[in-house]
Amino acid sequence: MRGVPTQTQRPLVVPVRDGTDHLRVLIANERQDRLALVGAIVMELGHEVIAREIDVEDVGPVTARERPDVALVGLGESSEHALALIDKIVREAACPVIALLHAPDPAFVKEASKRGVFAHISDDAVDDWQSSIDIVLRRFAEYHDLEGAFGRRALTERAKGILMERHSINEGTAFNMLRDRSRVDNRKLIDLAAAVVDGHRLLTEQPQTSSES
Repeated sequence: MRGVPTQTQRPLVVPVRDGTDHLRVLIANERQDRLALVGAIVMELGHEVIAREIDVEDVGPVTARERPDVALVGLGESSEHALALIDKIVREAACPVIALLHAPDPAFVKEASKRGVFAHISDDAVDDWQSSIDIVLRRFAEYHDLEGAFGRRALTERAKGILMERHSINEGTAFNMLRDRSRVDNRKLIDLAAAVVDGHRLLTEQPQTSSES
């Protein structure tokens, strides 16, 4: 396994995989030398380093502005500094954060996981970086799909609750109101639910169906 080069090692030549997606990557570490080394590896993998950050106060705004595809945060001299970087990025980013470790550190991994890190990879496994990033991106997409499904369900439940209270009806009737109106208006049910939750005076009465005509 090839590791991140030290000052006494020759620079790495990391082959670019055929078909690799070009990613916009943010890297963060309290050590400037590590930023340079990790940045070189990321570029040799065929990706773009959009920001190199050290300061905790700057990394959040930079993340919000640049919207990276993935963020790599290295564990430098201080685990607290690395955890603070992770916390700021996770709060701002719609992207996964991966921790880079130069040695096993279960305590740090545990704390980083609490702050939203999606995975950790070793400096000693540079050959595996790209495959690890690919896996993390897939898991992140699946997570957001699931989160979106839960969010849509919660929104529909809130809309049903509003209709139940407004019209003194039961849950089934409230859902039927949403469903029938979505058919009549040719709109997605989730869009109607959002409108109800936003306070619009929709569904003041149940639309007539063909059987009621």
